Amino acid sequence: MTIVRSTSFRATRFRLSFRFLNLTDQQKIRIGACAWSFNEWRGAFYPPDLPESQWLPFYARYFPTVEVDSTFYSAPTENTVRRWIETTPAAFRFACKLPREITHACRLRNCSAELNSFLHAIEPLAPKLQVILVQLPPSFAPKDGRTALRNFLLQLPRDFRFAIEFRHAGWHRPQIIRLLEKHRICWAWADTSALNERNLAPFEFLPRTTDFLYLRLLGDYTTKYDRDGLFVHRYDKLLWKREAALESWSLKIERHLAEVRNVWTFVSNHFEGFAPETAQRLAQRLGFQLLLPSESEKELSEQNRLQLDLFAGENPEPPA
Repeated sequence: MTIVRSTSFRATRFRLSFRFLNLTDQQKIRIGACAWSFNEWRGAFYPPDLPESQWLPFYARYFPTVEVDSTFYSAPTENTVRRWIETTPAAFRFACKLPREITHACRLRNCSAELNSFLHAIEPLAPKLQVILVQLPPSFAPKDGRTALRNFLLQLPRDFRFAIEFRHAGWHRPQIIRLLEKHRICWAWADTSALNERNLAPFEFLPRTTDFLYLRLLGDYTTKYDRDGLFVHRYDKLLWKREAALESWSLKIERHLAEVRNVWTFVSNHFEGFAPETAQRLAQRLGFQLLLPSESEKELSEQNRLQLDLFAGENPEPPA
């Protein structure tokens, strides 16, 4: 059992620090975004006129992994799963959220049918499915949820890998760490610090319960909407920089590399305003490059698409 308790510090004059990891350690780290379907990324990441159906294959040219947010709302259809498989490279990996019907509506109770239905839906994705994330609501506390959690973990099949994100501090107990270790469930690390704390390194309870890490840089969701639910920001560029947080997380990742097989890190737009660039900045701190599409590449991609459309419109004679 490994527990990391990080301490906060204010970065008044923060100095960038970049590491030089060996190739073996670099290959353990996979950094991606929390979802890929953002209209705000048109022109910032995706070519402006790229059809939405082409977003995932374009995304997969630059990132090795993605966390699928849509499965939180419903299980994917057979055609959707097939499209995910066929339009991404062989080495590309997915992480999928468990549906909220299980985590938020059922609150892990009496959900065997729902769980089996979801696992059946994503079973074809298994060769490319790295982790299933169980994101629990903040109201799910040990007082009422401990028994439900224990019973739920007993239902999870060993042929999938799972990570659990607790959002109630009451779960931060050694016995819960041991429970997850027993069932080989990853304790997901999440940074949900508020925007007004962007110059602070996060203070977190960070157990390591499996041979892989699962980190979510989520940030402050309230940055997109005001109290009345009105739109505040477009997430198509960096809006603020969390230098201290990125430095802190890169140090934590580096500290555990010798002990784990993989580190899966997913970045939300809410963290710094534009997930692709945050992912790139974290990769740089860890000593490797994560390239993003340049303006010329976006234009070239659009030209290629237009050419393909032209070819598709032709009617060549069938072979004799």
